[in-house]
Amino acid sequence: MASLTELSGTLQPIWLAVHARLSSGQTVRTVRVGPLSGESRAALADLLGLDRLPGEFAIVRVSDLDDVLTAAVGATTTEVVGQLIGPLDNKARRRQETKQAKKELWEWLANHDVVKTQPALQVWVGQVRQAGVTGSTNRTEADLRRALDVLARLPATGTPLAMLAEEVLGDPHGLDDGTRCAGLVLRALTAIYEVEPPADAPARRALWERAGVADDELSPVVLVAGLRPAGDAPGNRVLAACADSGDAAALTLRLVRTMAVQSNLPETVWAFENPSVLALATARFGREFPPVVCTAGWPNSAAILLLQRLRMAGCRLNYHGDFDGEGVRIAANVLARTGATAWRMNASDYLRALSMSPSGNPVGRMTEAPWDAELAAQMRRHDRTVSEERVADELLDELAVQ
Repeated sequence: MASLTELSGTLQPIWLAVHARLSSGQTVRTVRVGPLSGESRAALADLLGLDRLPGEFAIVRVSDLDDVLTAAVGATTTEVVGQLIGPLDNKARRRQETKQAKKELWEWLANHDVVKTQPALQVWVGQVRQAGVTGSTNRTEADLRRALDVLARLPATGTPLAMLAEEVLGDPHGLDDGTRCAGLVLRALTAIYEVEPPADAPARRALWERAGVADDELSPVVLVAGLRPAGDAPGNRVLAACADSGDAAALTLRLVRTMAVQSNLPETVWAFENPSVLALATARFGREFPPVVCTAGWPNSAAILLLQRLRMAGCRLNYHGDFDGEGVRIAANVLARTGATAWRMNASDYLRALSMSPSGNPVGRMTEAPWDAELAAQMRRHDRTVSEERVADELLDELAVQ
């Protein structure tokens, strides 16, 4: 009986080709081998008992190899190449496993809490999926987890980029220009705000600043009225003075950060998207102004920080905005970051307002409203915007009886 050592040598190219073919994980009946040297052709003819030399390329039947090898060494072709070359792979099984792993990865991403609370991110999910896996599914998942952890903190409260990266990623350079995580987060922000991807460093800085990531404590301003939290901090005094005079206060991020928000707080604070509604409320309520915060469109870091602090202090936050595509995305953003409740923003509220005044602009790109499964469908169906100003009187009537 021949030994495995005797079967190697000039037959090595044959065993390599057979090993590669059997590693496909599929049923293999023949193997094409070559190009073969003269010595390898002669060795193959001797092994199979051929009466002539095979060509430079030859087709070998696995069953013939099995017969010969079983007689020669008492082992099958699979066993022989496994010992001579190494363990067989199963490429078909690995492809199926990889396909299943990708499927599970994309399902996990689409159903992640950060994405579900801000459905505008489904656009980003589609972009990431189209770009495909980077390196491996495990590496891609790790990259996405880091990006989602950052997104869960946005809009930030004026936190510098390096500090945000240190706090969330444990690396102050984790969100530097050119990093994988920064690229994923910025792409997600373009989906949330529905803007073009930033083309240069100034545009990237502007997008980070829009998401509340900045060193500047003076530019972000939030409009507030009717709040008189106890305390002698400058922000507290500004709020009290404006509330006593029936005016709205414009608080910078610095004032919000330094003010005390522990006592003399209302049970409920009302938040609006549009400054024009705040102006109407000022004219109507004067010194009896109910507690109101205005985000002025997409909330900046000052608005988010104030609402978060009020929520942590025990205030209930009721939010209302425009019934259009962007208004729904803004509302989802505010609710996700502050714990506010959507107020008079259900499908029934939209339909009632629309019936009273059916004219309006198209709603634009719609994403789902996490607080009401029917709202987006009704807005797509009717495709008419209901601005917050159009229902302002009704909203202020409710505030008047609080």
